[in-house]
Amino acid sequence: MSSTVAAILAVVILGVVAIAGGGLLTTLVFRQVDRGDHVAPTDQADSVEAARQILRGGAWIGALERTAIYASIVAGWPEGIAVVLAVKSLARYPELQAGKKSAAAERFIIGTFVSTLFACACAGLAVWFRTSL
Repeated sequence: MSSTVAAILAVVILGVVAIAGGGLLTTLVFRQVDRGDHVAPTDQADSVEAARQILRGGAWIGALERTAIYASIVAGWPEGIAVVLAVKSLARYPELQAGKKSAAAERFIIGTFVSTLFACACAGLAVWFRTSL
């Protein structure tokens, strides 16, 4: 296998890992946060998991976010991260502003950080593989 094919394969595989694996990791982090919050049974509506109702479509938005961030870094345009995060924040602002519970804002911040960091890590590995092979 030539080094070019290996580099392309690494970029594609890490892209799939960034997109699919980031969603799984984010879900695990949300479960851990809810478990660690020790939410009282009467306060279930304030849990980070319950905030999913306010921030509908989060899984799809997260996958698109990871795709855009991964592609931006692999393409050599890290400024794309700022564009993605700005668009996402502006699009979610009305929902976060209208929500009376801070759990929605927490879910937004935690999900965005986990998703972004995982996509950046995978993209960094892809760039490293691409340049070292």
